[in-house]
Amino acid sequence: MKILDGKKTAGEIVRNLKLKIAGLKRKKIFPKLVIILVGDDQASLSYIKAKVNAAKEAGIISELITYKPSEITTEKLINRINSLNNDKSVNGILVQVPLPEHIYAPEVFKAINPYKDVDGFTAYNLGKTFLNSEFEELAPCTPLGIIRLLEAYKIKITGREAVVVGASNLVGKPMTIMLINRRATVTDCHSKTKDLGRHTRNADILIVAVGKEKLITAGMVKKGAVIVDVGSNRNKLGKIVGDVDYAGVAKKASFMTPVPGGVGPMTVACLMENVYKATLKQIDKGML
Repeated sequence: MKILDGKKTAGEIVRNLKLKIAGLKRKKIFPKLVIILVGDDQASLSYIKAKVNAAKEAGIISELITYKPSEITTEKLINRINSLNNDKSVNGILVQVPLPEHIYAPEVFKAINPYKDVDGFTAYNLGKTFLNSEFEELAPCTPLGIIRLLEAYKIKITGREAVVVGASNLVGKPMTIMLINRRATVTDCHSKTKDLGRHTRNADILIVAVGKEKLITAGMVKKGAVIVDVGSNRNKLGKIVGDVDYAGVAKKASFMTPVPGGVGPMTVACLMENVYKATLKQIDKGML
């Protein structure tokens, strides 16, 4: 079994991106990412730290705006986003999820200018992603990171049987579409799927994004399958693990992502790429 090393691949992406950002800086254009955090969720803080560090490495300016849940409403958050939409110095806007229950997330994401939507969550960018791979200009970062990781290891997607476990708007649904864009035959499984193992055993490429430790065991995997584990769970020992029983499944897989060090770094690297692409788009549209 070979490791799909997301940390290594992400490092290469960020290093190449740094050269492109330097080119923009010579033209007096300084890409900037603004991250909005509501609350103090520890996992969110960890993710944000990784994003801020990657931005610094790539040469992207980053700013973190924080709110206490008690001091922010959906309307106030949308008003802040609108001000960032109109700020020419801001090229990317990211609202960290999850948001508190009293904040209506769909309206918040809807408020983000699609040309500054570096998470790829607006209906405009998701809709373009649904057309074909040529229109994946600002695609959701985790599915995009998975595609980039598979491509980096020259893993064929076209014509393969792919199974996506998880149907979230953030990962599962766009992942399914991006695989279809590359002409894989895709099955999407979710909480209502009957006999999950019957589907996963057919997978040449198995992508799991649920958030449940050891959901996928060795008996649920075809020999030689490519396994992409998007899950991030803390086990009884306090260790971060994925959704796949790594020790057992690794004996059958041909390629497999580690947790951590697999999909996570790729998500962050693709976010930085999206900031760069968003900046270019804003230049093209005369927004800068």
